[in-house]
Amino acid sequence: MQKSKHRRRAQALLGTLLASLVTLAALLTAAPPSHADTTICEEFGSTTIQGRYVVQNNRWNTSATQCVTATSSGFRIAQADGSVPTNGAPKSYPSVFNGCHYTNCSPGTNLPARLGSITSAPTSISYSYVSGAIYDAAYDVWLDPTPRTDGVNRTEIMIWFNRVGSVQPVGSQVGTATVAGHQWQVWSGNNGTNDVLSFVAPSAIDSWNLDVMDFARQAISRGLAQDSWYLTSIQAGFEPWQNGAGLAVTSFSSTVNVGGGTPGDPGGSSACKVAYGTNVWQGGFTANVTVANTGSSPVDGWKLAFTLPAGQRITSAWNAGISPSSGAVTAGAMAYNASIAPGGQVSFGFQGTYDGTFTKPSGFSLNGTSCTIA
Repeated sequence: MQKSKHRRRAQALLGTLLASLVTLAALLTAAPPSHADTTICEEFGSTTIQGRYVVQNNRWNTSATQCVTATSSGFRIAQADGSVPTNGAPKSYPSVFNGCHYTNCSPGTNLPARLGSITSAPTSISYSYVSGAIYDAAYDVWLDPTPRTDGVNRTEIMIWFNRVGSVQPVGSQVGTATVAGHQWQVWSGNNGTNDVLSFVAPSAIDSWNLDVMDFARQAISRGLAQDSWYLTSIQAGFEPWQNGAGLAVTSFSSTVNVGGGTPGDPGGSSACKVAYGTNVWQGGFTANVTVANTGSSPVDGWKLAFTLPAGQRITSAWNAGISPSSGAVTAGAMAYNASIAPGGQVSFGFQGTYDGTFTKPSGFSLNGTSCTIA
C-alpha cells in the first residue's frame, strides 16, 4: 500500500509538470519575441531595416562618440557627443537610405537608375525633433553622370525640412521656388568636391509625402544634372553641429518607379518636342507652348521644366499650372489634359513681363527628359 501511494504521488507530480510544460510552450508560441533595436556606434557602421533600407551612423567629421539605434521603421540618435563650429561642415549625417552609398547598397534596390527612365520616385518621412541641439533635418539625394555606387557623386540635392541654430546650406541663396506644393528658399554652391543644390523650408515640416523627381527636375532645369544622369541614392536624416541625441526618423519609405528597361538602361524615357511661340511688346509678352509626345508610350501627369531668362516673370497662365513665376519653373498638367498620347500634343500659354532684352528659354525637359526644340 505504501509503495502504491508513492507511485500515485509521483504520477500526480509528473502530470502537473507535463501540464506546466504544455502551458509554457503555448505561451512561447503565442507571444514571439519582439523586434530588437540595434545600436551602432562604429564611425561608418550600418544595419538594414525592413529588409530594404540601410541605417548608417556616418560620423564623418568628428572623433566624438555618436551612436544611432535602428528601429523597425527608422532610427534615433542615441548619443551625440561633441560639437563643431556652425560656420563649417556638420559633425555627421546619420540617416536611412534607399540606393548605394560608398559601395553599401540597400537590399533589392533598383538604384542607380537613369533619370530619364524614372517615372516617379515617391518617398515619405516622419521626423521627431528635440530641443537643445543645433542641426538640420534633411533629405540627401545624389546624382551622377555615371551609375557609380562608390565615392562622391557630381550633384547633391538637399531638402531641409527643419533647421535649428545659425546653420545654413553650402553656397548662397539664389532665390525661392515652389516645388511639390511647398515654398522653399533655394541655395546653390560647391563644397569643393561636388555641386550642392539645397531647398530650405521657411518653417519646420514634421512629415511629408513627396516625389524626389520634382527636385531632380529642378536640378536639371538649373543645369546641375541631365536626364542622361543617374539617381544613385535617396537618404533622409540629420546633420548635427551640436548635440543631437533624441532626434529621430520615426518612419521612412522610398520607391523608384522605372518605366521600361532596367536600372542603368537608357531605355524607358519618353521622347518629346517643344514649340515655343511668342508675341513680344515693350516690357511684356505672351508665350504659346506646344508639347509633342514623339515617343511610343503615353506621357501621364506631364510636367514641363524650363528656366525663364533673367528679368522675365509670369503674370497669368492658361491650360497649365506654372510655378514659381520666375527662374526655374515647372508647367504641370490640368485634370483635362493630363495625358499626352503617342504622336499627340498639348498646348498651354502664359503672359508675362520682362526687363532688358527679350530672349527665349534655352531648353525644356518633360518629366525629366530633355526635349528637342521645334
